[in-house]
Amino acid sequence: MSSRIVAENVTDDATSYLDLMELSDLTRRPASGDLPTLGQLLKHVGDARKEAAGDGSETPLHHALDVVGMEPRSLPFVLSFSNLTYSVKVKRKLSFSSIFPRRRNRLGAVEDAPAVEESVFSRTKTLLNDISGEARDGEIMAVLGASGSGKSTLIDALANRIAKGRLKGTLALNGEALESRLLKVISAYVMQDDLLFPMLTVEETLTFAAEFRLPRTLSKSKKKARVQALIDQLGLRNAAKTVIGDEGHRGVSGGERRRVSIGIDIIHDPILLFLDEPTSGLDSTSAFMVVKVLQRIAQSGSIVIMSIHQPSYRILGLLDRMIFLSRGQTVYSGSPTQLPSFFAEFGHPLPDSDNRTEFALDLIRDLEGSPGGTKSLVEFNKSWQNMTKVHSHSVSSQPERPNGMSLKEAISASISRGKLVSGATNTATTTPSSMVPTFANPFWIEMVTLSKRSFTDSRRKPELFGIRLGAVMVTGFILATMFWNLDNSPKGVQERLGFFAFAMSTTFYTTADALPVFLQERYIFMRETAYNAYRRSSYLISHALVSLPPLAFLSLAFAVITFWAVGLDGGASGFLFYFLIIFASFWAGNSFVTFLSGVVPHVMLGYTIVVAILAYFLLLSGFFINRDRIPSYWIWFHYLSLVKYPYEAVLQNEFDDPVKCFVRGVQIFDNSPLRSVPYELKLKLLGSMSGTLGTNITATTCLTTGADILQQNGVTELSKWNCLWITVAWGFFFRFLFYLALLVGSKNKRS
Repeated sequence: MSSRIVAENVTDDATSYLDLMELSDLTRRPASGDLPTLGQLLKHVGDARKEAAGDGSETPLHHALDVVGMEPRSLPFVLSFSNLTYSVKVKRKLSFSSIFPRRRNRLGAVEDAPAVEESVFSRTKTLLNDISGEARDGEIMAVLGASGSGKSTLIDALANRIAKGRLKGTLALNGEALESRLLKVISAYVMQDDLLFPMLTVEETLTFAAEFRLPRTLSKSKKKARVQALIDQLGLRNAAKTVIGDEGHRGVSGGERRRVSIGIDIIHDPILLFLDEPTSGLDSTSAFMVVKVLQRIAQSGSIVIMSIHQPSYRILGLLDRMIFLSRGQTVYSGSPTQLPSFFAEFGHPLPDSDNRTEFALDLIRDLEGSPGGTKSLVEFNKSWQNMTKVHSHSVSSQPERPNGMSLKEAISASISRGKLVSGATNTATTTPSSMVPTFANPFWIEMVTLSKRSFTDSRRKPELFGIRLGAVMVTGFILATMFWNLDNSPKGVQERLGFFAFAMSTTFYTTADALPVFLQERYIFMRETAYNAYRRSSYLISHALVSLPPLAFLSLAFAVITFWAVGLDGGASGFLFYFLIIFASFWAGNSFVTFLSGVVPHVMLGYTIVVAILAYFLLLSGFFINRDRIPSYWIWFHYLSLVKYPYEAVLQNEFDDPVKCFVRGVQIFDNSPLRSVPYELKLKLLGSMSGTLGTNITATTCLTTGADILQQNGVTELSKWNCLWITVAWGFFFRFLFYLALLVGSKNKRS
């Protein structure tokens, strides 16, 4: 008798190092006390791989070994779910009947009021109603139904994408309750939309996925071999060097894009694979190729569960189990081969010329529009399922035995065969959830990989940075020519104040381009972190690090263009501080906009909020009205203003020279109605003032220094370096708020 064992990363000469006794040891359930540890299993397989592949530098494709003389055993993984029920609250449309629900109908009977769980303003809608079934590894289970039948909801329920406490029922793997932490590690979820970086090639996309999901202990050559093997498995060899593409860049086809989306989630060879409409939007050939790939994945030892709208005849031949849903209820559950007998017994035989699924879906849709709905089909399915179970027990000479392996044993055996590449520990464990690490790599590996991916993607879109640089340089050029070589007169002082206010606010406005960055990556981030590809903290830090070099270059360009052209004071040290405060302003503004991108859902809404808040920051920065003149009920906003601290810092950098004079003698009249009187009369007025004040004031006497200007503008509380550190601290504070937004706003679960 033969037993088929699926193995990954095993070469064709595997029998040279795994004899029949060793295979029997791996597949036969030992006594609880003799169960080898996960570390021993991994060591055994690692030694075997090295022996077969020499230096172990290559990872071959999946191979299946037919072993003679072994007893048949139960499939190692069985995902069972029973009585899954999920309801949501929906708002009612207010009407007279909803406010006064008890009224007589046309027949004179009194209609019932809303159910106990309903109210005048809301009602309960059941999306899943007592759904049960099971899926086994090596098989594809498809969930079918019309739009709104509950297909995606059931996939989300099985993939733990519904908030805790909202889903009723049980979900078990090999008879053991499936913990959320374990499910994240051993499973993958492929969304309906292809969420990929457009400027990365197919090979690069899968390589970065391998860096995230495969452990650091695995050599680069093995990771590369795994990627190449996966490219061949997905049928993407001809497109390996092609970029993914988007609306503005030509890339791979829709079917290839869908297969790449599947590939990035199966790079670590998960045990459970969930897919939401993987064939949506594809032509029949591309859809068939995608499902063919899923069949190979299932045959490698994975449980594949997917939703599909209307499979073709060829796709139907690849499916092993089917669940038809109608308004959240099961109307059929079983093998595709049993569909004709099921509907024949129901009284609606399948025509030989019709596609089975098309006929079934059309019939279900007709029943939904009938007065009784699909209630008769739901009840018939329950009785048919019970009858099928009784018949299978009576035909079999032996009772059907349950799965022969515990969850811990099954995971150990799967890892020993190459499954769960990211799950490797060298210590004995007591629970399945502790057998595999939460994350495949340490924090710093994730951070480096994320940064490298962002740099690679942005490097291929130089026009984006070019536009930012052009905007900064044009703004700097306009300011430099408008405020060219300012003098130290009272007019020059006022012009300097206006230049600083506009320059500092401009640095914040030009950082608004950071808003769409995370909005475009939001769903990629949610998909990758939902199943522990990397930590949120790793993304936070890498996101900040990647933004720093462009900000530093922009700051330097703006400082070089404006500092000497405007005639600012301070020399080399003054220029260095001027550059640092501009850099800090860019950093704080970028962090502020990044935080908003984690909160607001749309780009246009985000731009509106950014422009409004930055306008308030400028208004209360101290330029338009001194701090001493700001009303007490708005003074708190003055200290929250991001523009306040850079503005005060550059003022102090410009006016902190105690010997530099800005108003001398007759210049005291320049900002008064007396500025137009003759020079001789101004001298006489100074003489009169000298006599009155008892101080000799000449045409060259210094009347206002830089310290006086700072005092007049209320810049007296903080030093320029303190203003710099506070600006930098604002940047870190908004990054922390962004991290909280990532934690709270990216759970990726139904409520």
